[in-house]
Amino acid sequence: MSKMTLPRKVRKRDGTIVPFASEKIQKAIARAAFEVLKDQAQAGRIGARLTGIVIQKLLALFKRKTLYVESIQDAVEAVLMEEGYNQIAKSYILYREKRSEIRLAKSALGIKDDLKLPVNTMEVLKKRYLLKDDKQNITETPSELFRRVAAHVALAEKEFKSSCTAEEAEEKFYQMMRNLEFLPNSPTLMNAGASLGQLSACFVIPVEDSIDGIFEALRSMARIHQTGGGTGFSFSRLRPKGDLVSSTKGQASGPVSFMSIFDKATEVIVQGGKRRGANMGILRCDHPDIIEFIEAKIEKNRFSNFNLSVGVTDRFMGAVADNKDFDLINPRNGQKIKKVKARTIFDLIANAAWLTGDPGLVFLDEINRKNPTPQVGSFEATNPCGELPLLPYESCNLASINLARMVRGNVLDWEKLTEYIRWSIRFLDDVIEVNQFPLPQIQKITLANRKVGLGVMGFADLLIRLGISYQSREAVSFAEKVMHFIHKESLKASVALARERGVFPNFANSIYAKKNLSLRNATVNTIAPTGSISIIAGCSSGIEPLFAISFIRNVLSGVRLFEVNPIFEEMAKTRGFYSKEMIARVAQSCSLRKIEEIPPDVKRIFVTAFDVTPQQHLKVQTAFQKHSDNSVSKTINLPADATVEDVRKVYSLAYKLKCKGITVYRYGSKEDQVLSLGHRGKDQPSVQNDLITVESDYSGGCAGSACLL
Repeated sequence: MSKMTLPRKVRKRDGTIVPFASEKIQKAIARAAFEVLKDQAQAGRIGARLTGIVIQKLLALFKRKTLYVESIQDAVEAVLMEEGYNQIAKSYILYREKRSEIRLAKSALGIKDDLKLPVNTMEVLKKRYLLKDDKQNITETPSELFRRVAAHVALAEKEFKSSCTAEEAEEKFYQMMRNLEFLPNSPTLMNAGASLGQLSACFVIPVEDSIDGIFEALRSMARIHQTGGGTGFSFSRLRPKGDLVSSTKGQASGPVSFMSIFDKATEVIVQGGKRRGANMGILRCDHPDIIEFIEAKIEKNRFSNFNLSVGVTDRFMGAVADNKDFDLINPRNGQKIKKVKARTIFDLIANAAWLTGDPGLVFLDEINRKNPTPQVGSFEATNPCGELPLLPYESCNLASINLARMVRGNVLDWEKLTEYIRWSIRFLDDVIEVNQFPLPQIQKITLANRKVGLGVMGFADLLIRLGISYQSREAVSFAEKVMHFIHKESLKASVALARERGVFPNFANSIYAKKNLSLRNATVNTIAPTGSISIIAGCSSGIEPLFAISFIRNVLSGVRLFEVNPIFEEMAKTRGFYSKEMIARVAQSCSLRKIEEIPPDVKRIFVTAFDVTPQQHLKVQTAFQKHSDNSVSKTINLPADATVEDVRKVYSLAYKLKCKGITVYRYGSKEDQVLSLGHRGKDQPSVQNDLITVESDYSGGCAGSACLL
């Protein structure tokens, strides 16, 4: 074939002309052959031999005529049958039909797919990220989205004497996103280079104890939600229910009643015109209304736009351990209202979390022990998913590196990871520079601290590629090793930027001044949940384990697509245990444990969230937290038959392990959950044809809809 005169150009289905590539023909034939023969070497030989015959047929049929993609595929089919490979021809025809169905589904979305992305990814992009005109018509492709973001963020390079040009930075940023190796938080993808221009994901807004203060916070929330951000609030400064209101001589209605106003306002505001708002509500454990807050979501459909967490202190946790009384204090005047058994409050928290998934815990003393700017202020609240303790009016920009694409062979490519960390920190610092802040107070404190949060996604995929079980000691030690490396290299990258651009303005009031560590950014790392962006990247969510190996995804307003983990599918075919019947059984189970034909070593590494014990979930979270200067978003999944005592143990262990926060989700505790397992409880069949089913936005972690904010 090397001496053969090859066709030069091919016209694709969209009309574009590309160079002829014989290797694509060879790969397609080999793939079809492998589906039938289950022998990689033999399939490769068939592909190599038949490719030359296909090209000869094309040259004879078309000579100097324009060669179309469909013509090439027709020739492949004909050669396979002429050479006696009828079963392989059938496999190839079925593959063509499948690809045709996918193209039809994408066509129905009205998007040009120039990156060959899955249908569900395209739907997520259409719903939230791709720009539209006034008539809601899509006006950009996925690659144009990434180019828009890269070009806008790289404009910051022109403000400094940088080690690279704006053009060089733009191209690197673009390639990282285009290759799905790195993605920033959703508002950056939505708004960079667009009219809103607000690029931050996370905000904390103070709520002061006055009507003016409360409604000023509400106004700030509305503005932030309108531009695509999420908000966190501590309602702990508000006087308790029944307390005196001196101006009217009436009685205060308490923080929970005012939270209802925030919840209703959120309901009618769509973030950036593309998704509903997201809130975190926090109340201190010593607030007199703490019991009403703990039980706020037990009543059906209350606070559906809020995640809730109790802000607990070392004193409270000590009183729980010792079964001692604990004082509830009026925040208006500091007076002790009454004493309660701390363990009673803790039991109520565990019971409510068992019933509804809320509240979680935020360990206030722990997050303030790790406060990088203690002289500037104290932490009272976090962002909606808890991974970012922030000062009043502070915001932060997030991004995640796809660890699944940092693998070379069967090892982690540390050199590539180092390069991507360096460019990612630069990207995030540039985002701060070009950001359009929704409020002047937010701009002031954000520019003063310049916090960024570089995290990861695809951790579960990485473990699988390295042959490590998520449910193992090795996974925990490897998690700590990876995050220690990321934190160390992130600090180096921030130091390098500080040499170019100067330290963050509040540096003198930070813990780094005493360490003589000159940083551009007060924080550098965060482990975020990465919901939508991990769907775009085609990887597992954040640091969560896989939620299923095979499942049905609801997309396109009711269309249901069958998905199989691509790493598992590839391994099953390579190892020879793949069959449609086996995949169907996998899609009916939340675990591979009882499927006999799957080899034990494969079962060992392809574990799901429900194979992983709560203690192991926590150990992985702790490993990442140990080397993250912000916090970690991680859901501790519990089976449907978990007890309230199980929740108590998880919450207590999280405190002992020095986590900054903790969230649990017991399967089935929320009616509107977005994951339906093939079997519930003790092998009781579920609805939806007994198959695991998820909604289009679900990528792993908490299966309650409020967790997908």
